[in-house]
Amino acid sequence: MFKIAQVDPFGCQSVYPECSMAKDDPVDRGAEAARADAETRRRLAEDAREIREQGRQSGEAARILAEDARLSAESLRQAAVAAMAATAATLDATLEHMQIVEEMRRSLRQIRDLNKLDSN
Repeated sequence: MFKIAQVDPFGCQSVYPECSMAKDDPVDRGAEAARADAETRRRLAEDAREIREQGRQSGEAARILAEDARLSAESLRQAAVAAMAATAATLDATLEHMQIVEEMRRSLRQIRDLNKLDSN
């Protein structure tokens, strides 16, 4: 009572899954392990490429945000300079008005003093 094993002449395990000889063949197991390893490495490489691309996109987005922030800061700096210039102009105008008022007071005092002299 010998059991005759079916042998897959083409080495296709999927065609004869009941073939015990193909399942236990170390060469087939090694080749399958190599294929699985190659597929794992391919997936890891693809994942690494995706991660690099995401990193590149994140870096580009950060660069754009930094440039926008720099432009905003420059706009704020220019607004502060303009505000300081307006304040300086206002102070100059106020000083000029104060000088005019002081000159008018002197003139009025002189007129008053002349009127006092004329009335005596």
